Amino acid sequence: MIRPVTALEDAAPAAERIEVTRVIPAAPHEVFAVLRDPQGHVDIDASGMLMDAEGAPVSAVGDRFLVHMDREALGDLPMGKYDVEVVITAYEPDREIAWTIEGTIRPPLRHVYGYRLEPADGGTRVTSYCDWSDLREDYRPFLTFPIVPESALKGTLGILDRTVRRRARAGSAPTGA
Repeated sequence: MIRPVTALEDAAPAAERIEVTRVIPAAPHEVFAVLRDPQGHVDIDASGMLMDAEGAPVSAVGDRFLVHMDREALGDLPMGKYDVEVVITAYEPDREIAWTIEGTIRPPLRHVYGYRLEPADGGTRVTSYCDWSDLREDYRPFLTFPIVPESALKGTLGILDRTVRRRARAGSAPTGA
């Protein structure tokens, strides 16, 4: 769902953002562990674009990691395989993580992806969002947003649920054979 936010008089144009929410039956710290891990981003991606990642789990605003991408999964632009840097823009352990992308388009587009986590009955309410309200004006005529459709954000939350459960089972499995 695209929800334009009404701008105040004399303020910037209306914000543009999509959000999807799902309750995942796990504690916020278990969900956040996947979201701060570069490989976790690849593991839960429903767009099909994220191929692999390099870097350590993030722990602060400004942290970065590399993601190997394949735009052919979306079939919208003939970009093929390329790399981007994920740059963390919000980091509050077990509450929120967000990032922007620095990649082949320079200067960067300035769109943001993120997750908000809230304790909920039966687990954690996870809200995934994409916000392009700060998109550079000179790019607006040439790009269609959101790049990742709402259906992919929803799919990613389903995969996140499965991934968190699998990691929890793997962590509680007996060692040795």
